[in-house]
Amino acid sequence: MKELDKKELKAINGGGIGTWLLIGGGIVFLIGVIDGYVRPLACNN
Repeated sequence: MKELDKKELKAINGGGIGTWLLIGGGIVFLIGVIDGYVRPLACNN
């Protein structure tokens, strides 16, 4: 295993898709909360 120096560590790219998935999930959650508050639907049990 090779130990990387600071220059090589700064050149590593990756992990961006997790950030976008987290942001997208948060947006969908907020839309659901707003929709539930504005247009509440009764449970049909």
